[in-house]
Formats: sequence, structure tokens, C-alpha cells
Amino acid sequence: VRLVESGGGLVQPGGSLRLSCAASGFTFSSYAMSWYRQAPGKERELVALISSVTGTTTYADSAKGRFTISRDNAKNTVYLQMNSLKPEDTGVYYCYWNSQRYWGQGTQVTVSS
Repeated sequence: VRLVESGGGLVQPGGSLRLSCAASGFTFSSYAMSWYRQAPGKERELVALISSVTGTTTYADSAKGRFTISRDNAKNTVYLQMNSLKPEDTGVYYCYWNSQRYWGQGTQVTVSS
């Protein structure tokens, strides 16, 4: 099993980034997937979740209206589109396979002017 995140980087406040998580080694389309983040000195927290079949989404309050989670089952990839980024969005973003409690390696997002 592999979860490989990409798309992180340095962005100015108000900017956008799209994170990708490429999954392999399991039947991706059958499972819910999530994005978590961990800010410096803080615990890891859920950002967004997407279900397997219906694609129903759930967001943390801090992400509502700014972030969008989506998935492409043909590409075994889950995305996180992040708009109107704020400095408090800074952290390491992790892809998470909920069913098996499996984490990707993370990608750093830094929002700073």
C-alpha cells in the first residue's frame, strides 16, 4: 500500500494550492479517504473526508467554504483544493486511508508573505 502526497509548497495569504494523493495497493474506489493536517506544536486534525460510493464530503469548520475535497477513482487519486489560504493553514498535510488507518508521508504547506 502506498499513499503519495504532492502539491504542497509556499504560498502567500489569499493564494491557492491543490494537493494530490496517489493511492496504490488497494481498491481505492471502495474506501473513504481523508486529508488531515498538523500545524507546528499542535495535534493532527481532520481537514476533510470523502466517502467512497456517493462522494459525500465532510469538512472541518476551518475548511468550510475554502477547501474542496474530491476524488478520481479512475486515477486512484484524492485531491484537496485549498483557496483563500491563511497563515493558520500552515502545516503538514497528510492523506489518510480511514479503513486501515494508513497515512501518507505528508506534504508541507506554508502560507506566508
